[in-house]
Amino acid sequence: MKKVAITGGIGSGKSFVAGIMRTMGVPVYFSDIMARRLMESDAELVAALKRELSDDIYDAEGKLDRKRLASMLFSSEDIRKKVESLVHPAVVRDYLKWNERYADWRFTVFESAILFESGLNEMFDVIIGVQAPLELRIQRCLMRDGETREKVERRMAAQMPQERLSELCDAMIVNDGAINIHERLLEIFENI
Repeated sequence: MKKVAITGGIGSGKSFVAGIMRTMGVPVYFSDIMARRLMESDAELVAALKRELSDDIYDAEGKLDRKRLASMLFSSEDIRKKVESLVHPAVVRDYLKWNERYADWRFTVFESAILFESGLNEMFDVIIGVQAPLELRIQRCLMRDGETREKVERRMAAQMPQERLSELCDAMIVNDGAINIHERLLEIFENI
């Protein structure tokens, strides 16, 4: 079985494309969603986060204070790197366990915004990148997240440039509404 990853910058529509893959019957592991779950359900990870950050990033019911964590991550590069060094291994362990369930499948898909930045790209046989024009990406983020344009642009600036992404991926999807994504995915699937 081949391990396939899909990645793209904020607002590119990588989660949208991964969702289409799922409706096509492909097993998809959504790493951002799973990371959020693991930060509340993985006892080892929870203990490490409390130890490294503070016990009070969790409430009495064990729910993570996401706003407080986000504030800490954006305020310090060191904290962000430390949290990533704890969360990424937990996600990889969970993904590998999840992936075992699909051993008989031709391939599975791992969706991640920071695949190359985290070094996880080395785990995959095929990497699909998703791109979209900059202004479209910004508008998607403004509508979806309700953030200011400045915050969206700051988040984009912290990610890998789209031009570099296209150099590193095995296949690309331009998610600008001009192509039939389902058909493009079928083309890519034929080559996996």
